[in-house]
Amino acid sequence: MYKKNKTINKDFLLLGFENIQNFKGLLFFLFFILYCLTIIGNLLIIFLVCVSYQVQSPMYFLLSHLSASDILLTSTVIPNMLRVLLEEGSSIPVKSCLTQFYVLCISTIAECFLLMMMSYDRYLAICSPLRYTSIMDNNLCLSLAIVSWILGITLPLIAVIPVFKLVFCGANIIDHFYCDFAPLMELSCSDTYLVEMEVFMSSIPTVIIPFIFITVTYIYIFFTIIKIPSTTGRKKAFSTCSSHLAVVSAYYGTLIIKYMVPFRGHSNDLNKAVSLLYTVFTPLFNPIIYSLRNQDIRIAMKKLFITKS
Repeated sequence: MYKKNKTINKDFLLLGFENIQNFKGLLFFLFFILYCLTIIGNLLIIFLVCVSYQVQSPMYFLLSHLSASDILLTSTVIPNMLRVLLEEGSSIPVKSCLTQFYVLCISTIAECFLLMMMSYDRYLAICSPLRYTSIMDNNLCLSLAIVSWILGITLPLIAVIPVFKLVFCGANIIDHFYCDFAPLMELSCSDTYLVEMEVFMSSIPTVIIPFIFITVTYIYIFFTIIKIPSTTGRKKAFSTCSSHLAVVSAYYGTLIIKYMVPFRGHSNDLNKAVSLLYTVFTPLFNPIIYSLRNQDIRIAMKKLFITKS
């Protein structure tokens, strides 16, 4: 039994961004445009992979699922963030807040595994080119994508189910623009030690192991590339994985800063800035990186627009 002065909350209040009264219209317009560009860019990648012969390969098939994950991530956060921004703070039901947290976990973990599968694809293509087509066939490619999503949906339950069982009472203010793990722990009346430990332990198979796998595969790829005798051959081999490496660096860079660098007290604004980078800009960067750095995507886009015109 809880004391009488402890009432179970039915809603949280997301503060969003404070002291921006003079700029909220401009910021709303900016984030709305970025959200639209993110959706259009990632949908374009998915569409090209579906219709263009130029990008009918395992790498681009996995890329289309990466774009779907980015759409899920940004669509879970940005529409509600725009409402919070416009209203200078907005309430969200506890169940909706926890659901948002779960969907964010799905996107994060699925993306980690998709990036890992893409690194395995690049490893086979560069380190075992003669065996690539026989190993990375359509069945294996589809299986890798399905496994990534299954793991993304099921593994977060290890951490999310205990969070759903927590009791939230007293103060109901979240100094953020979406429901993240740390603010939820701060608002709970329950003992959160075991929950925090479960989340930490679950991050090992869901985030750290994929990162280690990606790092090891790129070490093998690097040593294979430098053994190629011709400069042209080395450049061509590197170009086939440079886009993926750029996406991995951007994604894990923001992920590590966000969840492994402690933010306390006066660092809330910095935490929000990193969260913006993770939820708004990284999903936008991925299609841009592949469009600018990948020749096959550029050719497919040119053919699409030339045919349409």
